[in-house]
Amino acid sequence: MTLLSLTQITASYGASQALFDVSLSIREGEVVALMGRNGMGKSTTVKVICRLLRQSGGTASFAGRDLSGLPAHRAARAGIGLVPEGRRCFASLTVRENLIAAARPGAWDMAAVTRLFSRLAERQDQIAASLSGGEQQMLAIGRALMTNPRLLILDEATEGLAPVVRQEIWAALARLKSETGMALLVIDKSIRELGRVADSAVILEKGRTVWTGPFGALTPDLTDTYLGV
Repeated sequence: MTLLSLTQITASYGASQALFDVSLSIREGEVVALMGRNGMGKSTTVKVICRLLRQSGGTASFAGRDLSGLPAHRAARAGIGLVPEGRRCFASLTVRENLIAAARPGAWDMAAVTRLFSRLAERQDQIAASLSGGEQQMLAIGRALMTNPRLLILDEATEGLAPVVRQEIWAALARLKSETGMALLVIDKSIRELGRVADSAVILEKGRTVWTGPFGALTPDLTDTYLGV
């Protein structure tokens, strides 16, 4: 079953058009890598999905429901969870308070999140501002999971982290794929790590979808053309 569908999406920031023709779909339980060089429209596409930016054209639907006109909080309640670029934890709240603030009924509760990230259990009474960058990223993922989403979107969730922490997060994503029916949309620069979890890939170039297919079908020519520096 198709969970998320974007068809020929266009979107602008004021007079500046950022998306010209973006199409992608995600099935229930599927892991999709959204790829492209910096500035090609990946984060803008995420904003459209999460209703943080309204499209000016095209159609967007989630679980068979038209997303057009929905405010961001209604999209979240529909089952779209976001781990934004830059983490954006509530700095003055404790780990526990950050997680409880996002909680909605479902399988993902404090116990489930701290089983996935044991460090959060050890630091649940610390304020978020005192955590390391990697721990804050775990908290951001845990907070999104506490909303019990059907689709979890991760925007550069491993960027700027130490290698050992990056591996912890990739291992957590692998567990989410193997142990839950949650769909994932992942933006990341590591093709090797994406290849271990992603079922398919969508590549954006200058605000347009230029390639869609199974992740294993990505060739060196494609990655050089659309992802190389």
